[in-house]
Amino acid sequence: MMKKKTLRQTLTDHGLLEDFLAKHPPSLAAKYFPTAASAEPLTNYMDLEYVGTISIGSPAQEFSVLFDTGSANLWVPSVYCSDGACADHRRYDPALSSTYRGTTTSVSAWYGTGSMTGYLAYDTVRVSVPNQIFGLSKTEPGSFLYYAPFDGLLGLAFPSIAFSRATPVFDNMMSQGLVSQDLFSIYLTPNENGSFVMFGGIDDTCFTGNLSWIPLSAETYWQIKVDSITMYGRPIACPYGCQSIVDSGTSLVAGPAAGINNIQYEIGAGGARNGLHTVSCSFISLLPDIVFIINGIQFPLPPQAYIRQLRDGSCASGFEAFDFDSAAGELWILGDVFLRRYYSVFDRANGMVGLAPAA
Repeated sequence: MMKKKTLRQTLTDHGLLEDFLAKHPPSLAAKYFPTAASAEPLTNYMDLEYVGTISIGSPAQEFSVLFDTGSANLWVPSVYCSDGACADHRRYDPALSSTYRGTTTSVSAWYGTGSMTGYLAYDTVRVSVPNQIFGLSKTEPGSFLYYAPFDGLLGLAFPSIAFSRATPVFDNMMSQGLVSQDLFSIYLTPNENGSFVMFGGIDDTCFTGNLSWIPLSAETYWQIKVDSITMYGRPIACPYGCQSIVDSGTSLVAGPAAGINNIQYEIGAGGARNGLHTVSCSFISLLPDIVFIINGIQFPLPPQAYIRQLRDGSCASGFEAFDFDSAAGELWILGDVFLRRYYSVFDRANGMVGLAPAA
């Protein structure tokens, strides 16, 4: 995977960010609870940086995609999409592929209201998956997608959350015997190069110590139980335990407003501006670790991990409040801020997530 300029930064460079956010406020809840307050298409992906390349069809047509453990569908733009967002991205053309097989099944992918509508088809997807079902977008409302650093998404969550019951890519890898182990692993670096998703294997040169294995609490998203979140050895959030989703498709660490506000206060984060809570860069070395206790094991995030240094030289908190229906219980999202610190293994065979400090 390559680390790219984020959609947020591109909008900033074009002087469009403030106006866009005023008209289209993101709603992270819309990704996990489709009935929650809606967001514009893919606004929750504004800060993601890691993009990989796949190909579809025979001969191969290449696409840049986000590898997203927080969703389960594969989709790319198609030649049938005339929206501005599609026009500036690579579009799949069924007429050019000898292995294409169409269906009459429609699909609408929820990353916010109307994020992608289209239909399902089958073709060969390289990472070497023959007869993979995928979505071809016909509409992608929202002109901001014109600036997105990716063409589509490749979801790596469980089939139970796949739209239109489409079989996810990794499920086909497993059923077709294309991987030696029914697991995949993700390694994210702060550098432009070196990040990857590895299907069917674990690279033990990319982490230190041993993997800590955590059982899943649900097989929908990659969901685990967090015991508590502490600072200076005292609970600062999630004091009685909470559920958490390990999500490569979310850039920050997100949680309920009460816990997030405690953290922002303790690290001196200012009020949100354009969705970011600023922090004085000179304070980074003075801030404490924030420790996630998971399955009885401590996973510390040092300030160098949870404070993001932005391209303009300013600094911002890596935490964001996550508004959702309290009836669903307390939920946290461990996004790329956490995953850059911990090599992660997603084990379908045993229903576990493995974490170890990234090398």
